Amino acid sequence: MDESGDSGRPQSGAGGTDPAAPEKGKPQRPREPGGGLLMGRPFGVPVYVAPSWFLVAALITWVFGGQLDRVLPELGTARYLVSLFFAIAFYASVLVHELAHTVVALRYKLPVRRIQLQFFGGVSEIEKESETPGREFLLAFVGPLLSLVLAGVFYLGMKFVEPGTVPGVLLAGLMISNLIVAAFNLLPGLPLDGGRMLRAVVWKITGRPMSGTVAAAWVGRALAVSVLIGLPLLTQTGGFGNNTDDISGMDTVTDALLAAILCAIIWTGAGNSLRMARLREHLPELRARTLTRRAVPVEAATPLSEALRRANEAGARALVVVDGHGDPKAVVREAAIGSVPEHRRPWVAVSALAQDLTDGMKISVELSGETLLDTLRASPATEYLVLEETGEIYGVLSTADVERAFVAAMARPAA
Repeated sequence: MDESGDSGRPQSGAGGTDPAAPEKGKPQRPREPGGGLLMGRPFGVPVYVAPSWFLVAALITWVFGGQLDRVLPELGTARYLVSLFFAIAFYASVLVHELAHTVVALRYKLPVRRIQLQFFGGVSEIEKESETPGREFLLAFVGPLLSLVLAGVFYLGMKFVEPGTVPGVLLAGLMISNLIVAAFNLLPGLPLDGGRMLRAVVWKITGRPMSGTVAAAWVGRALAVSVLIGLPLLTQTGGFGNNTDDISGMDTVTDALLAAILCAIIWTGAGNSLRMARLREHLPELRARTLTRRAVPVEAATPLSEALRRANEAGARALVVVDGHGDPKAVVREAAIGSVPEHRRPWVAVSALAQDLTDGMKISVELSGETLLDTLRASPATEYLVLEETGEIYGVLSTADVERAFVAAMARPAA
């Protein structure tokens, strides 16, 4: 199953983060996008194979091996090697499907965090939303389109091999599996590609991307329920061409389990899409200018008690250490102030509680939304010095304040 989506942001996935604060007083490096075994970096995008893939590969090898035993009994145990090759080739097809999303995303200058091959297919984690519904539609459609093209290529390949041979069976299996991938992903519900296409259509009609997300997500949830109920019924009634007399109790349990897993994946993906859409709609409310605490400048040798007295008189909530020329050199950490008992504050200089400023800790007062979160994530810290465009000190931005504003914005319903 493909889940090309937005992820890694303060993802969905269609396929698809909240800003995580570093531990107080311990700036951390940004986390690398892991997710399993790194296989390569086509187009500069890391491709990972999740641990769950190996479970699915083993399952495909076992199931397809059983099918080969009926079609090509002369293979013996070698049929499992052929089945393993089929599993690898199938997921190579899924990778091509995901690379189609990636190429179009990069063409539209949308950063792709990673591609991950996992339990039910793959996911392309695209970090930003398409700017127009037309681009969103094309970005979603190219994946199923490439799967259909691959099915056509495998069909043509069948013309050049003998039916009932290993190459013939492999090509037939890959053709059918790519048709299934394309058809499944064209279903009109998030987090599937068809859901993103439906979202683009509703977005175009209403002019609001959020309306498209809501519509496609609820269709996705209805689709999840349909899969949960309909898949076992189809197999038991011979809807897939099965003879109902041959269906065993184990087959029934397997079908029900598969339906439950698919239902959970689709339902969860649809919910994640709604949450991510609400996040994007509220992100512009996060503005450095409104979240910044007013600060007073103090010299390094100033006693903490005196610095706090000046801050209280000025109605400020932060302290910035400056040199003799008034240039900012450090920010006094709020957590460090709280750790000093009141009777000790006249004897403790603010320099002992300050964190030296790095370039990444100096941010513009004009930053907002996703740009603000990206800037903070690039240089993790507990406090940042906020500067006017002229270079003057505007105040201090606390990561804790950003977190609280983010949580409050996410708690409000979308307009």
